[in-house]
Amino acid sequence: MSTKTPSPMLPPETMTRLTPKLAQVTEQVLFGDLWQRSELPARDRSLITVAALIALNRTEQLPFHLDLAVKNGVTHSELSEVITHLAFYAGWPAAASALTRFAALDPQ
Repeated sequence: MSTKTPSPMLPPETMTRLTPKLAQVTEQVLFGDLWQRSELPARDRSLITVAALIALNRTEQLPFHLDLAVKNGVTHSELSEVITHLAFYAGWPAAASALTRFAALDPQ
């Protein structure tokens, strides 16, 4: 992951050790099946996921998914626009919290 500050997310090995079944379904179902479905491109899935995480104020998951969104072709400008747009639909605090995570994203 490309962030300037460490993410509070646990490394995958920790998930595997502490919750092996959750790790298995995350790898096999979430990323192995759902993210691979052809009905939506990965870029769109990333935009949807980032928007949902912002709206639900799930900021611990944002660094991983912001980085993944960039890898999937979403630009920093588009992510900025998502955060701005959601300020009015998900609330100012949710957008401000997302901005903190977005600011830590490596601007490659």
